Amino acid sequence: MTQQEVSWKGKHVYKVRDQRSPVLIDEPESEILRSEVEPWLTALFQSEHLGLLLGAGLPTALHFLAKGDAGAGMERMPLSAFSDQIGKATTESAKRAGRGNANIEDQIRVCNELIRGLEIYVTTDVYGSGKIRKELQKLKSEVAHGLASFANNVLRSEHNVINAANSEVAAEYLMNFLVSFSSRSATRERLNLFTTNYDRLIEYGAELAGVRLIDRFVGTINPVFRSSRVEVDMHYNPPGIRGEPRYLEGIVHFTKLHGSLDWAAKDNVIKRFALPYGASDITQYTRDNQINLMVYPNSSKDRETSEYPYVEMFRDLAASICRANSTLVVYGYSFGDEHINRVLVDMLSIPSTHLVIISYDDDSGRVQNFYAQAKRPAQISLLIGKHFGDLQTLVDNYLPKPAIDRTTIKMADLLKSRGLAQFDSKHNESEDKA
Repeated sequence: MTQQEVSWKGKHVYKVRDQRSPVLIDEPESEILRSEVEPWLTALFQSEHLGLLLGAGLPTALHFLAKGDAGAGMERMPLSAFSDQIGKATTESAKRAGRGNANIEDQIRVCNELIRGLEIYVTTDVYGSGKIRKELQKLKSEVAHGLASFANNVLRSEHNVINAANSEVAAEYLMNFLVSFSSRSATRERLNLFTTNYDRLIEYGAELAGVRLIDRFVGTINPVFRSSRVEVDMHYNPPGIRGEPRYLEGIVHFTKLHGSLDWAAKDNVIKRFALPYGASDITQYTRDNQINLMVYPNSSKDRETSEYPYVEMFRDLAASICRANSTLVVYGYSFGDEHINRVLVDMLSIPSTHLVIISYDDDSGRVQNFYAQAKRPAQISLLIGKHFGDLQTLVDNYLPKPAIDRTTIKMADLLKSRGLAQFDSKHNESEDKA
C-alpha cells in the first residue's frame, strides 16, 4: 500500500514547498514545522491574486474557543408531509454530491423541487388534488418553520461567540486570522474572501479589526444587491501628489456564496435587512412572512429570483480564482459542494495557480478524494489534522504576521547584503524561543 492510499482519517497530514507527496505525522511539533510552513505561506500570501474560502469549520472553531462546543450544525429539520419521499430523495441527493450524510441544505433543495412540481400538478382538477393541496400547504408551513428554526440556531451561535466566557479570546483570534490574509501590499490585488456560511462572524471580526468589506450591496438604510458593483474599490490621494491615487489599506472583496441570515428577497429585489447581531428570533424581523430569507437553497417561489444572487456570486468565485498567478486558501471547507469543487479543479488547470487546504480533519475522506482526483499535487499544499486546523495553533504558529511587513523584509535584505544572514536566522530562533 502506497502512502497516498493510506487513509488520512484521524491523522496529521502536511505538504508544503517542494515535497512530492503528503507527509503523515504522529505528533506535530510547532517549533520544527513553523520554519517550513510559515515562510511558504508568507510567500503564497503575496501572490498576484489571493483568495480565501471559508467553510463551516471557522464558526465551529470560534465557538469552541468561546464556549467549548461546536455550536449550530446542519441537521435536517423534522417533516411529516411527504416525509418518506423527501427522506429518500434527500439521501440520494447527498450521495450524488459526494457528501455521504445529508444535511438541511439537501433537504430544503428537495423540498423546493417537490413544492414546485406539486404546485403545477394541483393547478388541474385531477383526482386527489384536494388532499394533495392540504399536504402541500402543510409542507410549505413545515419548511418555513424549519428554516426559521435553523436560522435561530445560527443566531444563537453568533450570540455565544460574543457573550461566552472566552469571547474575547475568540474575537482576538478571529481578528488576527482575518488580518493575516487581508494585509496585502497596495501593489497587489485585494484579498477576495468567499464563504459558504450564513452567519455574520466574518463581518463581526472585520469590524473589530478595522477591515472594510466590499460586497455587492449598495446603500445604508436598506442595502440592495447590485450586480454592477463587483469592481468597487477605495483609493486616496497622497499629499503633494496629483493624479496618482493610492489604494487604501485594509480593504477586502467579500462574497457570501450561500447567502446570509440578513438577506431577503422582496419585490423582486435582494436586500439586506436590519437584523441585530446576536438576535434571538429571526421571525421578529421578517414581518408578516412577506420576506423570503435568502439562504441557499432558499424557498423562493420565483425561480429566477432564487437563482439570481447565487449564480452571480459563483461567477465571482470562478472569475476570481481561475487566473494566472492565483493562490486560494481553503479553511474549514469539507469539499462537500460539487459546484465549488468543479471551480477548484478548473483553477488547478492553470499551472501557475496554487491551492492551500487547511482542515481540522478528513474523517469523511472528501479532502483526500479531491486531492487524488485533481491530479495536481505540485499545485496543492496540505495542512490537515487537529494540530493544523486548530485556529489558535494556526494563528500563533503558521499564518504570516498580521501586518504589511516591509520593515522585516528590508532588514533581511540588508543583513544578507552585509553577509549577516546567518546571524539573523539565529537571532530569530532565539526570539521565537523567548
